[in-house]
Amino acid sequence: MLDFKRRSRVRHTSLGATLLAVAGAMALGGCATGGPPDQGDRSQIAPTLQARGVDPNAVVIPYELTDEMREWVHRMVPRNLSFDRRLPMLVDALLSEKGLNVTYEAKHTGTAEEVFKTRRANCLAFTSLFVAMSREVGVPAFFLDVQELERFEKEGDLVVVSGHVSAGYGIGKTLQVLDFSSVSPTSGYQRRVFPISDVRAIALYHSNRGAEALRAGNEEEALDWLHKAVAIDPEVPGAWINYGVALRRSGKDGEAENAYRKALEIDSGAVSAYQNLASLLRYKGRTQEAEQLMALTLRMGTRNPYNYLALGDLSLSHGRFDEARRYYKRAMRLYRDNPEPYAALGIISLIDGDRLEATKWLRKASAIDQENNRVKQLQARLGSQVG
Repeated sequence: MLDFKRRSRVRHTSLGATLLAVAGAMALGGCATGGPPDQGDRSQIAPTLQARGVDPNAVVIPYELTDEMREWVHRMVPRNLSFDRRLPMLVDALLSEKGLNVTYEAKHTGTAEEVFKTRRANCLAFTSLFVAMSREVGVPAFFLDVQELERFEKEGDLVVVSGHVSAGYGIGKTLQVLDFSSVSPTSGYQRRVFPISDVRAIALYHSNRGAEALRAGNEEEALDWLHKAVAIDPEVPGAWINYGVALRRSGKDGEAENAYRKALEIDSGAVSAYQNLASLLRYKGRTQEAEQLMALTLRMGTRNPYNYLALGDLSLSHGRFDEARRYYKRAMRLYRDNPEPYAALGIISLIDGDRLEATKWLRKASAIDQENNRVKQLQARLGSQVG
């Protein structure tokens, strides 16, 4: 189970949050000035949600502001100030004793409105409030996924993974990152940050609420939150992991297995997906496959194409050819100069009886490295030389 609420390990002030200036925009690419796509209020993101089969009126938008909140933020942060002055003024208004005096609370992911009323928030809840109010006073802030080393905990039969979300604002090559924290960082700790769309932030909110319902033993409520989470953004591995846990607890083992495998297709480094899937397979008596899955976790690296190749090989050995093909294609997208994904896709094509397609894949693989063992294996199976 995964939720975005971990206390961040970065420099903090006595107020519990700070704006950090980061040179080079740290993996933001062209997003520093305009932010990621799919930003805005319910009406602006509605087309994306509708395209994914989600009723926009059936989801919670965690960063929505009320009229009272708009009035408050305009009173606290005048718009005639520069961006650089508005941002620290907003932080002070949210965290100082003269302002809202918001404090850190890990247990519940609230909406911006709930944080405004209760004055308590975890990192995702505070980010929702900060991003919404920043935009209200004319500062185009956006959500950030902070890539950190994962931490794992056991809560009953659940494997819990904590991540971190922050807010960002950038002009040119400088990114300012807001972190809401209650602990000090590890000295010299380096982070990678990536902008995420409002739609993804909404999905993370629903995933968090589902995780909280699971912790409380409310499986039916959890299923509702998590079904929405994976529909809102099908590319969030943590939401699929949470959904799998909820499905398994509801006795839907087959659907739970599919959810864990979907998480692994998205992120081969999702250790809790391996662990939860392996636990399910052992329960089903598929001990050998469970052990193979867990062995893969010992060789994992971030966004490593070989993880996907290994997962594809495992799927192939168990006759799940479509699943194997998807893993191989993800490996290819991660590292297009590696011959192995092309050769692996050629082998799948050959199994499907499509020699022409297999030959095309062999040509591509051989152009990169014809001496590669997997390329040689495909060549031997085809039994002919590449023209």
